[in-house]
Amino acid sequence: MPKKPRKPGRPKLAKGEAKGSIVPVRFSPEDRKRVEAAAKASKQTVSQWVRSILLATIGG
Repeated sequence: MPKKPRKPGRPKLAKGEAKGSIVPVRFSPEDRKRVEAAAKASKQTVSQWVRSILLATIGG
């Protein structure tokens, strides 16, 4: 019996090794520009900046 071909893409991570969940958030165009500017000023990506601000706010 021939082997099945491998699926393209990255292999699935083991259970419990995933980075986490995604939380969609909407910003107005003006707010998004402000968030992007703040992230750039702190030399972080927007995701890193938002995460750091949220965790600092909730004491994480």
